[in-house]
Amino acid sequence: MGGFVSTFAAAVARGKNGWTASELELAGLADIDEVVDRLRDADPDAELSLLFVEADDQYLVILRLDEGEDLRVFGSDSAFADESRLGALLLADVETPALEIDELAAPRGGDDEEDDRPAADPDADPIGDVELLADLGISSHRLLTLCGLEGMLPSDVTAEICQKLGCGDELEELREA
Repeated sequence: MGGFVSTFAAAVARGKNGWTASELELAGLADIDEVVDRLRDADPDAELSLLFVEADDQYLVILRLDEGEDLRVFGSDSAFADESRLGALLLADVETPALEIDELAAPRGGDDEEDDRPAADPDADPIGDVELLADLGISSHRLLTLCGLEGMLPSDVTAEICQKLGCGDELEELREA
């Protein structure tokens, strides 16, 4: 455990003046509390702060703080905790969600649009709070579907979520900087 992992960590925060985005450096942090402190420091007055951590074009971890408190965490695959120090740090205290990725692969009647999409990756093992974006318009089913679609990179998932939340332009500017 602890091999080199290429990561991108973007904090998006919604405050009184709308959304802001900033890249966070996570190297050298000792525990999840230090990650939370960095997220909180990105915009101390934010009503809502989200941290998207993309690793090795394979893993996505989303952290959420409401008014700087009540940390909620979701990881696209529990394997990230086994494969890197950062993954272990971010996902150490996370439990498995109630909804399994296999349930997403099962066909659902009536929606032709969903039938055209690739099947969910049966090897993925998402963990954490699948409801952390539900009040923002991204259901647990949608989050798990995005993370489980074959060929969908963590950056694609982050971009789609941020577009839905209304901070897609801020994230895109950050990536281009």
